[in-house]
Amino acid sequence: MKTNDKAAAYLASASTHMRGRLKLYIGAAPGVGKTYKMLTDAGQMKKEGTDVVIGFIETHGRLETAEQIENLEQVPLLEILYKDRPFYELNVEAILRRAPKVVLVDELAHTNIPGSKQSKRYQDVMELLDEGIDVLAAVNIQHLESVHDIVQTITGVRVNERVPDLFVQQADEIQLIDVTPETLQKRLREGKIYPSHRIQKSLQNYFQLSNLAALRELALREIADEVDEKLERQHGTDYRGPLGVHEKILICVQHNDTAERLIRRGYRMANRLNAELYILHVTRDAMEEKEKVDYVRQLCSTFDAHFLLLKSNKRIAHAIVSEAKKHFITQILLGQSARTRWEEIWKGSIVNTIMRQTCNIDIHIVADKQSVR
Repeated sequence: MKTNDKAAAYLASASTHMRGRLKLYIGAAPGVGKTYKMLTDAGQMKKEGTDVVIGFIETHGRLETAEQIENLEQVPLLEILYKDRPFYELNVEAILRRAPKVVLVDELAHTNIPGSKQSKRYQDVMELLDEGIDVLAAVNIQHLESVHDIVQTITGVRVNERVPDLFVQQADEIQLIDVTPETLQKRLREGKIYPSHRIQKSLQNYFQLSNLAALRELALREIADEVDEKLERQHGTDYRGPLGVHEKILICVQHNDTAERLIRRGYRMANRLNAELYILHVTRDAMEEKEKVDYVRQLCSTFDAHFLLLKSNKRIAHAIVSEAKKHFITQILLGQSARTRWEEIWKGSIVNTIMRQTCNIDIHIVADKQSVR
């Protein structure tokens, strides 16, 4: 079974078990303080009477991190001989025998040494969660499967150890550990991240300010997206308006002569806001309007937007409302109405209808090139 298949099978069965809670500490790069924060939280839990132990912690020689370990119980690691050398891995069986309330697991994306029960450490964490043990775990954004190509483009580094998005999405709590790129470089120069012989090379490569800034933005976006998705899953069809922090723009296109202008405006807005872009075309008969549909579809491809084709006999306004709610849209772009005042009285204003039937959605009207009489 493939790694992602294992994760999916586990998560599908998790709902029938008393599953432990998973809290993830995620950072943009090594040295932001994920492990330190995790240990600090564990120390506070112990003071409050929680049975918490260390399963695996990697200090990387950082004194501040090592000092946090002293007052916490550590479950002995599992020694595995590989090519006549001893290696030490998370000891899942020993943790299960000890049966703590909470266990700390660092370096979540780590690949276990051959001979281990599981090939990846996050799979060890799955087993602990399945047995009802809460887990605090740490991982960097570059180890998330879906951002692999982006990280390689930003840094020029291929990250081989990765965690499936499906696993991360099931976390009960995610905490972003964030510092500025300048602070991270300062920590590096002070020897708080890597030993002295690695500092200069790191500054010239992975730890360039531009790389760190891009990774930080990537981490912030991913966490925001995850929050949005979790909120949308929780609320489902119980719609009260857009719930998250991630902008989603819907452009409503009905006429070819204004479509490109509307989409260009929406595309510029989406770029400024780092928003997802959706383009909606409502039709009563897609075959009769095939040429128009193909034209809008091509524009979507050009501007990297999601194409929504809705076959509906509803009034346009009701169709727009339906799609806006379905996709948790935060902003709607409409072309200037060509209706006369009498038509708006008789058929109703599209804008007014949308405003009455939605909440927390901004509506933008893009003026026609022709002057309004």
